Amino acid sequence: MKRREEKETFEDLVAEGASVPTEGWDFSWFEGRATEARPSWGYATSMAERLGRASAVLDIQTGGGEVLDFALAKAPKRPPLTVATEGWPPNAAKATALLRPRGVAVVAAPEDAPLPFADGAFDLVVSRHPVRPHWAEIARVLQAGGTYFAQHVGPGSAFELVEHFLGPQPDEVRGGRRPERERADAEAAGLDVVELRAERLRMEFHDIGAVVHFLRKVVWMVPGFTAEAYEPQLRALHRRIQDEGPFVAHSTRHLFDARKPGTHQA
Repeated sequence: MKRREEKETFEDLVAEGASVPTEGWDFSWFEGRATEARPSWGYATSMAERLGRASAVLDIQTGGGEVLDFALAKAPKRPPLTVATEGWPPNAAKATALLRPRGVAVVAAPEDAPLPFADGAFDLVVSRHPVRPHWAEIARVLQAGGTYFAQHVGPGSAFELVEHFLGPQPDEVRGGRRPERERADAEAAGLDVVELRAERLRMEFHDIGAVVHFLRKVVWMVPGFTAEAYEPQLRALHRRIQDEGPFVAHSTRHLFDARKPGTHQA
């Protein structure tokens, strides 16, 4: 992976990272600037296989629709009905433009609101990196025997970076997305957890512009982040990358395969 030219100044790199649009979940801008290992289970490809067996699909918090679009393109056959939700208007617009040609309706729905669908409307519900899973709503919109298949962000993800900016975080923040806690919540909502896998994955940031863009894009990492507000921390990290090489952090991910009791299976 190539490094950025040494002649680029701190101000140049920060300005570049601050200027790149953040809509959607396309991370191609980071090529040559940051890397993140991917989970071994290959979520989007596995989703494609599930789509080929489903009749009515809901993708929750689709972002810009990129993951669903990829999975639909790879699916052995497309479901007769596919809809997606998204709460951030710029993402909803981007997802609509991307997914409409595939016959997918994108519904504007706030992340913390009830899902705007009837009980038992779907035999497959998917989601990649929901802000938080609303288990009761997921269970409600699944038909009997239906499947929730999702990849979640795990506990303490990229916290080496988070704590550089915010300082040490309390245990309740670091452990807020523990897989076993989410398993208990899913089961309390009436779902049977068939499979739950977790992995810790290496991330590298090769320049401070990549850090700025990442924190603008993944807004829950450092809430309210702006380059101006965190200039001292950015300058310190810039010097560290120049002196020591890429800044290393670790993401955490877990895979959920859960089913609503009944006879049908997606």
